[in-house]
Amino acid sequence: MKPIYLKTKVLENNKICDGIYKLTIKDNRDIKSGQFYMIKPKNAFLGRPISVCEVKDGCVNFLYAVVGKGTEDFMNLKPQDEIEVMGPLGNGFEEKKYGKIALVAGGIGIAPMVQLAKKLKEAGNELIDLYVGFRDESYLIEEFLEYVDNVNITSNTGKVGIKGFITEILEPSKYDTVLCCGPEVMMEKVVEMCKKAKVNIYVSMEKHMACGVGACLVCTCKSKSGNKRTCKDGPVFNGYEIEF
Repeated sequence: MKPIYLKTKVLENNKICDGIYKLTIKDNRDIKSGQFYMIKPKNAFLGRPISVCEVKDGCVNFLYAVVGKGTEDFMNLKPQDEIEVMGPLGNGFEEKKYGKIALVAGGIGIAPMVQLAKKLKEAGNELIDLYVGFRDESYLIEEFLEYVDNVNITSNTGKVGIKGFITEILEPSKYDTVLCCGPEVMMEKVVEMCKKAKVNIYVSMEKHMACGVGACLVCTCKSKSGNKRTCKDGPVFNGYEIEF
């Protein structure tokens, strides 16, 4: 499949905190929690995969961290600047009734959890608890308050929440299903904990991508049934199937 980008304009591009920004575009299509877009600022050669953060009022919000030249180009975008987008892509999370749920995120992995929390609330789940680990400063927490029952925060420095890692306060045995997104080392630990507790676990994998449609094989990850394309077969996988 040849990647097809569409031209659109930036509606907003706001700084949330140091190094973290929220980009908004217009898009009325049906979008699933955990899906992503490939986004290219004008004159960029390759798009960058950015997770959908929230779908609201015919607009799509994306949260991104400025970590290199590519995302620095995003940081400089202004309202009405032209960009190219391709999406929504990927399979996303199942927006259904699980029962008692823990949403577990690390850093920028919090992004897809906003739309997911909203949809899980609409599905009538019994309990939705949010667990987020930050390095230092917290962000986006207020977006969750109407959708989740409890918010649990840790930080490496202790500036917000409990000092330490989110895996130190998570108890998977309290839940029917855990849905996770964040650094791979964190997700590997969460999967190990869920296996031990015999709890369902789904993870959103993050890999470098070039095409976004499964053609280039740059984003391959290992599973028990062979190599999988994160962009096409994922990014959401059953944690029991992934080989970290």
